[in-house]
Amino acid sequence: MLNRTERDCKSVFSRENRFKSGKMHAMKPTLSSYPYTPPAMPQPMPLGQAWALLGGMSPEVFMRDYWQKKPLLIRGAIPAFALAKKSGQALTSPIDFAQLCTLAQSDQVESRLVKAHPWSLEKGPLKQIPALHEKEWTLLVQGMNLHHEAAQTVLSWFRFIPDARLDDLMISVAGPGGGVGPHVDSYDVFLLQMSGRRRWKISAQKNLDFCAGLPLKILKDFKASSDWILEPGDMLYLPPHIAHDGIALDPGCQTWSIGFRSPSYAELISEILWRTADVLAEDPALASLYTDPLQKAVAGSGRIPQAMVKAIAKRLDQLRWSNSDISCSLAAMLSEPKPHVVFEPPQPVLSLSAFHKAALKHGLRLAWASRLLHDGEFIYLNGESVSDNHAPDWPTWLALSHLQRLTGAQIAEAQTVLEDENNPWYEHYLAGALILNKT
Repeated sequence: MLNRTERDCKSVFSRENRFKSGKMHAMKPTLSSYPYTPPAMPQPMPLGQAWALLGGMSPEVFMRDYWQKKPLLIRGAIPAFALAKKSGQALTSPIDFAQLCTLAQSDQVESRLVKAHPWSLEKGPLKQIPALHEKEWTLLVQGMNLHHEAAQTVLSWFRFIPDARLDDLMISVAGPGGGVGPHVDSYDVFLLQMSGRRRWKISAQKNLDFCAGLPLKILKDFKASSDWILEPGDMLYLPPHIAHDGIALDPGCQTWSIGFRSPSYAELISEILWRTADVLAEDPALASLYTDPLQKAVAGSGRIPQAMVKAIAKRLDQLRWSNSDISCSLAAMLSEPKPHVVFEPPQPVLSLSAFHKAALKHGLRLAWASRLLHDGEFIYLNGESVSDNHAPDWPTWLALSHLQRLTGAQIAEAQTVLEDENNPWYEHYLAGALILNKT
């Protein structure tokens, strides 16, 4: 018989339903409940197989037909909730209200409290949070994947989308009638119902004008074209710029929002130009001084000389960015942690030799806040280059980027590098970006 984790894994990442036995249907209803335990993503990721999480389609089909194209309502994205209910049990959220309140009171966690009638917005750390039975309030806690293993696991389910696009997992918990008003997002989002019910209304309307004088960007004239009530385990995918409004129907309604980055081209190109400036400062071809031996005497000395303009334009025209230059800059930029992220150094700190032995025995994982991105030549951890495709530990870093966690046997392939006193593995362990697996 499958244990609970195995059953949940089957139900999320395949269309198999091994609960449909006569014994299961014959079970008498009980009042027992337990927190849902999200299963780990199977490896290798079954990209061509049908997933319940995606409504019975494969990630390949979802990306082709829905990603950035149109909304998708998925009933029973986590079948375990409905299956438990049929057997007389009740699944609850892996993260309870008390845990969310504790995080919202921390100055290291981004949180907001929204109230309606009248609309108000309070940014964390929050001192007072309404009781679950109170009406028309919503608590939003960002970056939950940095603080709870269940959130980190659920976020990993969506790694069929490049990590460069993945942002974070936010949890909203609300009292009856709670919401943030009809609005639009500039990014893709999966809205996963984890506790209670929420009514979602959406619209592809073109009028995106906001109400004036409010602390929130609430649409002035929202006209819903679709209207659904999501139960625990249901999920709604929305591409950018789809107007939506979610209203909690039950006390303690929890919605987990898996959001994706949508930087503007201006942001990306500005970053590449900024990083290029550092490289240009070391370019011998540009180290020579500007000269103007043919400059004539002028009556108006305030005007920029055309000879100077032409000389600079000529050198700018000579600048070229290869795909490698661009991909390296993007990997460095997009792997940088958010400004509020704090890494906790290990306690106690192991010496290099002790770290080496522990890593070979237990393996290593990325800290939940770490971001590891690469192109075909370089790999970046939290904005810093840690290896290249000529280094002996290159395959090990690639494996860590893919799996997020390595065994001692996998770490052993980089053993020669680990023995070096200045190796990046030990350096990032000391910084808290790499963590030894639990013994």
